[in-house]
Amino acid sequence: MLIPILLLLVGLVMLLLGGDTFIRGAASLARKWNVSPIVIGLTVVAFGTSAAELVVNIFAAVQGTPDLAIGNILGSNISNILLVLGISAIIYPISVKQGTIWKEIPLGIMAVVVLFILSADVYFGNGNINILTRGDGLILLAFFIIFMYYTYGLTKVEAEKEENVKVHSWSRTILFILLGLGGLVIGGKLLVDNGTIIARLFGMSELFIGLTVVAIGTSLPELAASGIAAYRHHDDLAIGNVVGSNIFNVFWVLGLTPLVSPIPVNPQANTDVLVAILAATLLFAFMFVGHKHKRYKLRRWQGVIFVLLYIAYLVFIGMRG
Repeated sequence: MLIPILLLLVGLVMLLLGGDTFIRGAASLARKWNVSPIVIGLTVVAFGTSAAELVVNIFAAVQGTPDLAIGNILGSNISNILLVLGISAIIYPISVKQGTIWKEIPLGIMAVVVLFILSADVYFGNGNINILTRGDGLILLAFFIIFMYYTYGLTKVEAEKEENVKVHSWSRTILFILLGLGGLVIGGKLLVDNGTIIARLFGMSELFIGLTVVAIGTSLPELAASGIAAYRHHDDLAIGNVVGSNIFNVFWVLGLTPLVSPIPVNPQANTDVLVAILAATLLFAFMFVGHKHKRYKLRRWQGVIFVLLYIAYLVFIGMRG
């Protein structure tokens, strides 16, 4: 028992350090290419922080633990909004641009709605079991390509640049990216293997472990990135990281995972998909509470509500088992 717990903690630490190192290298690379902060948040940082989820899901698919794969993505998306943005807003209120309100956040909502339609086969009369097929994965990847094309268009529109991103030499930038990816791969492997062992030892379901331990662990890079961004008043990076990461998780990570092996979806996970939809919708609704002169913000009291809702969600899935 002690060894799997220690290895799980080592995996979490490696994911955190690997994600942070990757983000430093990737942000430096993006800055060298003169990419605006919202684009950095939606793509480079979101890709870096979602790499943990991707690695975990690939290993889970190969090893035949689909509940861990689904729980990881749903739990990460829920924790990204309720926990990561909640804590970030508590650290410092996050200003959000109008374009993010009407485009990126709705895209995040749409991503989870599409996932629900594709995965809840029983509800839509497509069979007796819920499953993400290889065809479903290709559909999600098609949406991902559309999202990347849209983001590329932002590089033409968004002229503002992030001035406080540290730019490293080319050799150090590439080294950071490679070391970060190495930490993510090894950490993800340790997390999946030992998370599964602990789940079985305690009689817990793999879905529960995916929604809690693994999801929170893979969300630590997002928490670090958005928390630091909020503290330094880099609002576009803070919000873009979370929204972009959630879109990446569904369209990119869950698009690739069924291509490795089709994923049976636990019927209990349908409830968690709905929670993810509600969390994203609440984020959208909060943008219109108390705004003045078209200045949209996620305020501290809203961050507190997010964190309390996340605690309530953990209690719910704990009681559900």
